Amino acid sequence: MANVVRAALVQATWTGDTASMVAKHEEHAREAARQGAKVIGFQEVFNAPYFCQVQEPEHYRWAEPVPDGPTVTRMQELARETGMVIVVPVFEVEQSGFYFNTAAVIDADGTYLGKYRKHHIPQVKGFWEKYYFKPGNLGWPVFDTAVGKVGVYICYDRHFPEGWRQLGLNGAQLVYNPSATSRGLSAYLWQLEQPAAAVANEYFIAAINRVGQEEYGDNDFYGTSYFVDPRGQFVGETASDKSEELIVRDLDFDLIEEVRQQWAFYRDRRPDAYEGLVQP
Repeated sequence: MANVVRAALVQATWTGDTASMVAKHEEHAREAARQGAKVIGFQEVFNAPYFCQVQEPEHYRWAEPVPDGPTVTRMQELARETGMVIVVPVFEVEQSGFYFNTAAVIDADGTYLGKYRKHHIPQVKGFWEKYYFKPGNLGWPVFDTAVGKVGVYICYDRHFPEGWRQLGLNGAQLVYNPSATSRGLSAYLWQLEQPAAAVANEYFIAAINRVGQEEYGDNDFYGTSYFVDPRGQFVGETASDKSEELIVRDLDFDLIEEVRQQWAFYRDRRPDAYEGLVQP
């Protein structure tokens, strides 16, 4: 019997406030569950606007503790209600002055499994993230969930192959990549980098992008979210480049082992020869 996981992701437009944004994602999750999905992921800092288009202290107000803040607590209730694994990206405050771009991973019974903190923090026009976030310090955890082994890599991280590889070495079968990337900056990379990472590391990737424009800048978030398989092929169509969308796809996890036996990239790695890669 095939090991098929029905997975979902949401690309969303900003509503104007956290309460309605969270409520909207809850409804998307319920619809995904009605369609039989067992895991779902949301976009980068899903419950807030992409405030990093500006550098203003007022935007620290979007931060909350993980896991004990209101959004993750509410998502635990939603996981219990729907029976789905949920990947929840939020702006995390650990303590005064310690802020991270974080994603919590919640199991299908509502159990908080842990979190990933974004490692690579950009500081370029329209993406002033170093103003807000410290670099992640929790490594590349892979969570043993009800659907299998799930990892997270956030937005700008996707340009760096080392984390993709570490997630693979840690056993990931599916990696959610919540993002906020704009049309003019790197659109041509969007359908290149994650499929290449899926091939190089032989697992599934859920690439999620925001969609639309928001009040804090002129970034045009272009959506086109998708699932990609270990052969680098899209699973179904990509999402719209202009509209909010929930996409649900069947992922055949048996393909992971098939590809790893056929291509044998993990067998042929040469970690003994890679010392220079970690020299500053």
